[in-house]
Amino acid sequence: MCGIVGYIGRRPALPVVLDGLKRLEYRGYDSAGVAVTGNGRVGVTKTEGRIATLIEKLAREGAPETTVGIGHTRWATHGRPSDANAHPHTDCHGKVAVVHNGIIENYLVLRQRLKDRGHRFRSETDTEVIPHLIEEYYAGDLAEAARRASLELQGSYAFVVLRTDEPDRLVAVRKDSPLVVGLGQGENFLASDIPAILRYTRRVVILEDGDVVVLEREKVTLTGPDGRPVSREPYVVDWDVEAAEKGGYAHFMLKEIFEQPACLRQTLAGRLVAGGPRSPAETGIVFDTGVLDTERVAALSRFFITACGTAYHAGLVGKHLVERLARLPVEVDIASEFRYRDILMGRGDMLVVVSQSGETADTLAALREAGRRDSRTVAITNVVGSSVAREADEVIYTRAGPEIAVASTKAYTAQLLAFVLLAVHLGVARGTFPAGRAARLLEETRRLPSLAQEVLDGSQALRGLAEDLARWDDVFYIGRGLDWAVAMEGQLKLKEISYIHAEALAAGELKHGTLALIEEGVPVIAIATQPDLTEKTISNIREVKARGGRVTAVTLGANRGIADHADEVVWLPDIDPLLAPILAAIPLQLLAYYAAVTRGCDVDKPRNLAKSVTVE
Repeated sequence: MCGIVGYIGRRPALPVVLDGLKRLEYRGYDSAGVAVTGNGRVGVTKTEGRIATLIEKLAREGAPETTVGIGHTRWATHGRPSDANAHPHTDCHGKVAVVHNGIIENYLVLRQRLKDRGHRFRSETDTEVIPHLIEEYYAGDLAEAARRASLELQGSYAFVVLRTDEPDRLVAVRKDSPLVVGLGQGENFLASDIPAILRYTRRVVILEDGDVVVLEREKVTLTGPDGRPVSREPYVVDWDVEAAEKGGYAHFMLKEIFEQPACLRQTLAGRLVAGGPRSPAETGIVFDTGVLDTERVAALSRFFITACGTAYHAGLVGKHLVERLARLPVEVDIASEFRYRDILMGRGDMLVVVSQSGETADTLAALREAGRRDSRTVAITNVVGSSVAREADEVIYTRAGPEIAVASTKAYTAQLLAFVLLAVHLGVARGTFPAGRAARLLEETRRLPSLAQEVLDGSQALRGLAEDLARWDDVFYIGRGLDWAVAMEGQLKLKEISYIHAEALAAGELKHGTLALIEEGVPVIAIATQPDLTEKTISNIREVKARGGRVTAVTLGANRGIADHADEVVWLPDIDPLLAPILAAIPLQLLAYYAAVTRGCDVDKPRNLAKSVTVE
């Protein structure tokens, strides 16, 4: 996600801020900027690209000597990467500067209201409403103006603000997006993550939702959203820098697995209409206008999905969802095969391409082929301004933030959620998914972040299972329907980071060959979250058990009967079965992770693999 750094003290601010931003580079970003106070105005320098480019620009323009400053590295969510969209953002008169992480869901309403009052906007971002709101509320107290502005914001955010009228203080507000205060002697710090300030102090205060903090050189003042003082105990960091970058986790992959509740929340942010669908024209899902306009959706004749690797497995889940809810025939292709098929596609069809990076070569080629055939195209991607985002007719951003580990985890579950939203939108618009049913399903999606956290809270129980898996050279995954699609992703995770041979198959195919490989003790992971297929899957589990295989079932809590047939059961919270693939993916990720650790593998950088495949 984006990075924030703030400093107030006695040493020059810019070197501290820039050093902090560099220490957050591992998080990924597309632009960077800084702001300082001086000469009655806020001095802002920002640029698309890397921090090194920002430093060169500061050297050319002559950076002011100041002891108060803020900085930001941006991962775009609203507006393409550009100088204008980079942070910090200012008010109309250049007196207020703001850096912000998160998403302001109601920014369009706020932006229009502020425009009507004469405010001038210079960017496409949601962030820019914040300095203008502070400008509206400012009456001599920056903290109070920031607090009042924050009460108008819907969504998740952490923002830091400075103002020329109050040059000896920084103010910050936090809701859902992380922010920490670093405590020093005659100086204090703000950062979105501890590594940014660990060189300067190990005493930190971790802010909580609703906290408003004022930093001065000699003191830090905390109040709640009601303006009343609050107290937070400082925490002494005993990690080294590398561990701090990973948030205290042993590997980036584990950190990213545990970030999934927040990623699901971000992917949902601003997209669900209160009360659900009201009519086919108002499906309860907010997408950008364009190829997903309800009239165009209703006229679709066929639907195609293409992707590679993990994203392809997300597409398999998408196929089931779109066919079931929108009643459209769906073809799913591996992108490297799609581009060489003489595919029957044309006007009236839609292609969805899925790519975490937005730069996957085969997926991009498939997108261009669909364009040549005059088909409508939608990209599901994590990177604003990426090639597929620029070239598709419409984009659904997953907002998972950067993934450092090669094996995709949080991007995958965010892609699944994007397909849920797309399928509901298509189904309501086409009249094939009743509005009442859609409203209930969308209400269930609101529970996903907390239920994902519930699954993660039980992660330690998976260690023993994973240690047993690590002793074997072969592991099999089975499932039916949506569960088979999830099994495909589970086996990929295991083999790409633990180097164990893993195979996934539709459970009904066992007797057509693979059952010959089942012998005493061989591990079989059976995913069984779909009630209409559970009895069939139990029959396949019995086939495995009769040959001596050891079965671990992954199922919903309501399916208690499966415990009579499996050797171990991983229980998931009960949820609508259409959403179960999102929760089922998490224990499979953890099993792969712990197995790889047990085998001593390089979890974050598995051999022979790259994060983004940009060549054929």
